[in-house]
Amino acid sequence: MIVDARGLKKSFKTRARRGQRGHQIVEAVKGIDLTIGEGEIFACLGPNGAGKTTTVRMLATLIEPTEGTATVAGHDVRAEPAKVRRRIGYVGQAGGVDENATGRAGIVLAARIAGMTRHEADKRAAELLAAFSLAEVADRPVRTLSGGQKRRIALAIGLVNEPPLLFLDEPTTGLDPQNRANLWDEVRALRERGTSVLLTTHYLDEADALCDRLAIIDHGLVVAEGTPAELKKQVAGDVVTLRLADGAAGRATDLLGAQEYVKEVRPEDGVLRAYLDDGEHRLPHLLRALEEHGIAIRSIALDRATLDDVFLRHTGRSLRDAA
Repeated sequence: MIVDARGLKKSFKTRARRGQRGHQIVEAVKGIDLTIGEGEIFACLGPNGAGKTTTVRMLATLIEPTEGTATVAGHDVRAEPAKVRRRIGYVGQAGGVDENATGRAGIVLAARIAGMTRHEADKRAAELLAAFSLAEVADRPVRTLSGGQKRRIALAIGLVNEPPLLFLDEPTTGLDPQNRANLWDEVRALRERGTSVLLTTHYLDEADALCDRLAIIDHGLVVAEGTPAELKKQVAGDVVTLRLADGAAGRATDLLGAQEYVKEVRPEDGVLRAYLDDGEHRLPHLLRALEEHGIAIRSIALDRATLDDVFLRHTGRSLRDAA
């Protein structure tokens, strides 16, 4: 395992509010277990404030856990932080790129900090610039580059020491769809070369399309873990989303919950979600049952179960709304 974390917790002291004495203790991470295999893309999925970034920062030795243990790339994060840092790359949400320097200068500086000679640093920078298709813009100030190019520069800096594990904190925030897709391709290419990747994200499609496995994190705890397919399989195969006439949700919930082909019914913010297998064939039966009981439908949609349905099942709310 490239990462093995047990019972990680992190608490912070905050200033007391007006009229209160002393400091307040905030539990950002309340006890997280994670195992990540070599050559795996693993995601921590959850809304902002769930504890994802704090978890990654503990594993990257940027902050010390309040409780718990973790080994990263074979080294203990508490006892051997310097050895951990030599074996990882880290790209934070801000990217860590000097906007006024050129991309080449930023990569060379990172390589020199990693202990390379000037010749080695220049060679490594040229390799990374070519690998990320940045050679043509390498000597322009970073501030003049596009968002996607800046993100690729940040990735190159994170990979300068050829780490077996790369941390990516919200890597595609602020990127347009094309640049997001391009960055996904870069991450997949890292896996093909044997690099393990741990990323945080609140994008459902990103976790679904990109990751081998993921953990859904909410309020500082892992509420579900597995492959995207495994997690979605926990929810019945199809989801019927209904908007009903005012006052009909209660009757419809009882009615649909009594149907043998309906696995679960969840009311949520003015809509009703019915989870069922083989939705295409069962949908006419569902509509007929509602019609026979005089329940008017304003709109209806049939979809496959998504990671948002998984999040909803485990937390009682939609990740899209929470994010």
